[in-house]
Amino acid sequence: MKNYKIRLIRHGMTSANSEGRYIGVTDTPLSADGIKQLYEKADKLYYPQVQKVYTSPLKRCKQTADILYHDAFTVELGLLAEMNFGDFENKRQEQLYDEPAFKQWIEGGIDAAPPGGESARDVMNRCYEALNIIISDMMYEGFTEAAVITHSGIIVNMLSCFGVPKLRPADYCCDFGEGFEIGITAAMWQRSGAFELLGRFPCPAEENEEGEED
Repeated sequence: MKNYKIRLIRHGMTSANSEGRYIGVTDTPLSADGIKQLYEKADKLYYPQVQKVYTSPLKRCKQTADILYHDAFTVELGLLAEMNFGDFENKRQEQLYDEPAFKQWIEGGIDAAPPGGESARDVMNRCYEALNIIISDMMYEGFTEAAVITHSGIIVNMLSCFGVPKLRPADYCCDFGEGFEIGITAAMWQRSGAFELLGRFPCPAEENEEGEED
């Protein structure tokens, strides 16, 4: 039975990230610093080749894919877009503290949503559908290694809902241009809707070179 590996990678930094704004479906491009940081990471870290890249349709993810995997076959998948924060888009937390709707969302649990936005359950269902499409596509095409360029909220949702072993929510956070490697088999996904969390990704280039010499 084939084992499939998928690298879940967060997009590069945007100016809105630097300013601490909620930017879910807002189509913000990478900042100059974000682009520079990604090229530096591409030089210093090891991003192994993959057979296909699945990316959120938002600019910041497509730009990240072009920098880290410029030679790879890339497809956009709308289900990989970040959570829609509705009326809270482009706002900072300190701008929202006094709004009752913000407090209701933060304290409301999995079915609470920002006005005009998505709930955590909506995003969870989207993540399951996206993973199902990606895994099914890999199996159909015969690919065993792929990358997914998406958003921190989507990565956290995928890992916390479908990954094993289970970690603390804070352990699922990742820096720009980084993420996690997961492993899966057809039986594991079809039987339990779960995948194995293999570890953080990527590793320093020198560590990979040392591994290749063994």
